[in-house]
Amino acid sequence: MNILDHVPVVPDWPKPGINFFDVTGILANPEAFDYCCGWLKHQAHWYNASSLVAVESRGFVFAAPVARQLGLPLILVRKRGKLPGPTIQHSYQTEYSTDTIEMHPHAPVGAHPLIVDDLLATGGTIMATANLIRSHWIDTKISAAVIINLQNLPGGTALTRHNIMWEGMVNVDE
Repeated sequence: MNILDHVPVVPDWPKPGINFFDVTGILANPEAFDYCCGWLKHQAHWYNASSLVAVESRGFVFAAPVARQLGLPLILVRKRGKLPGPTIQHSYQTEYSTDTIEMHPHAPVGAHPLIVDDLLATGGTIMATANLIRSHWIDTKISAAVIINLQNLPGGTALTRHNIMWEGMVNVDE
């Protein structure tokens, strides 16, 4: 299946010069969504995942059914102020601004968390998530899986440089 057939590209969104890969087209097609979830399930097995750490917000959608199927904990990483109760935080630079992410400090991350997101561009969000995990759970072997990797951008190189094993389901030259 060519998953990109289900991913319209929206030019100049959220700002001029950015092409937005809209993965909601995958979600609107049950066969395409199932195909992506099957691939993520394979990645979770390959990396011996102890949990799926889903990045807001599209990572939630892809990780949730896979975590349920595999019987793994689903850990949510959200923007500041979106999770109730005590949280741990990490601030980082995005393509557009500075942002802060949070997660619960007692989440059952385990020794091999797999970070799940829809798209890898600069790698900032996944690296921030890895830094957040490493700041609280020191002895973790972190990996990541994304549906779309924009391979002409530095995300993959950045993740590898920060000792994060990763895979992209579809590699795209933007």
